[in-house]
Amino acid sequence: MRHKQQITVIGAGYVGLVTAACLAEIGNRVICVDADAERVALLAHGEVPFFEPGLRELIARNTKLERLHFLTSTTQALDGADFVFIAVGTPMNSDGSCDLSAVKLAARQIGESLSTDAIVVLKSTVPVGTADAVSAILRECGARGRRATIVSNPEFLREGSAIADFRSPDRIIIGAHDPAAVARMRALYAPLRTQIVVTDIRTSEMIKYASNAFLATKISFINEIADLCERVGADVTGVIRGAGADRRIGTASFNAGLGFGGSCFPKDVSALIESAQSRGLSLRLLPAVLEINRNRIEGVVNTLRRALGGIGGRRVAVLGLAFKPKTDDVRESPALALIAQLLERGAIVSAHDPVAVKAAGSVLGERVRLCTDAYA
Repeated sequence: MRHKQQITVIGAGYVGLVTAACLAEIGNRVICVDADAERVALLAHGEVPFFEPGLRELIARNTKLERLHFLTSTTQALDGADFVFIAVGTPMNSDGSCDLSAVKLAARQIGESLSTDAIVVLKSTVPVGTADAVSAILRECGARGRRATIVSNPEFLREGSAIADFRSPDRIIIGAHDPAAVARMRALYAPLRTQIVVTDIRTSEMIKYASNAFLATKISFINEIADLCERVGADVTGVIRGAGADRRIGTASFNAGLGFGGSCFPKDVSALIESAQSRGLSLRLLPAVLEINRNRIEGVVNTLRRALGGIGGRRVAVLGLAFKPKTDDVRESPALALIAQLLERGAIVSAHDPVAVKAAGSVLGERVRLCTDAYA
C-alpha cells in the first residue's frame, strides 16, 4: 500500500499523539518525534503516557502497520517530510502570557534540518502573530535551502473524546497565504469529509482563542446564574433545559458546576487577556469570566459549610478528580482546588476517580484517602 503523505509531528504530548495516530489511521506515514527519550521508548512499546479512550489501540494498530513511528531525533524525523506539524506545549507564563519557547525551538530545528520542501503546520495553540515569528526563524535558519510554507491549523480536540473529534470535526480551520498550501491541506483532510474554513493566518490563530474564550464564558455565565437560582429558589437544571432549548444558546458547555479547568480554557483566556493588554486594549468581559471561575470553589465550600453547620472534622467524599470525565488530566482541576479548600477548613477528605487516582495522588500526597471505587 502506498502511503498518502509523509508527515512529521513534533511533540508527543496530548495534541501531538492524537494528531499523529489519527493522521496515520487515514493512511499516511507518520513520524512522531519528542525530546523525551523515556516517553518515546514507552510509546515504541505500546504504552501511552496518559489516558484517552481508544488512543492506545489506535497507536498499536498503526505501529503494527508501520504507518506510525516514534523517534527522538528531529533531523531523522524530518527526512523526506511532506508536512511538518508543530504540536508542542505552550504553557502559561506567570504573567498570563503564552510560553512559546518550545514552538520557537521546534521552528529552529525545522529550519536547520528540513531536507525537502514542506508545509509547516502550526497545530499548537499560539497567540496571534506566532506564525509570523516561526516564518522569521525558518528564514533565519535558511531551512537548508528548502521552501517551508507556514500554515495555521488550530486543534479543537476535547480530552475524553479526542479521536472522535478528529474523525468527525465540526470544522477544520486552515490559515494560509499560499493557495497551493491550502489545496494540499484540503487534500490531506479530504477523508474527514467536513467543512473547511479557509482564512488568513492571523484570523486562524484568533479563531482558536475566540472559541475557547466563548466556551469558558458560557460556563461562567451559567455558574453565576446558578448562584442566583440558589438565592431565589429556582432550579438551575430546569433553567439550563429551558434556556438551552433555544438553538442560539444550546446546552453544550452549559452546565453548572465547579467551573472550568484543564490545560486549555484557563490558559487560553489568560493569554487572550494578556495579548490585548500588550496592545493597549483592556478587555472587560474575559477578566470577569476568570474571576467568576476562581470564586466558584469558595462559593461551593460556603454552601457546604452552611448546610453542615461547619466543615471541621467532617468527612467529605469527592467523586471525580480530573478536570473533566474520561481523562486522567488533573491540570487546573476544580476538584483538586475544592479538596485544597476543604482541607484548609479541617475536613477529612476521601476521593475516587475512574482513571485519575494515580495522577491526583502525585499532587495530593498523603493528605487525602484515595479510594479504588466510589463505594469506598
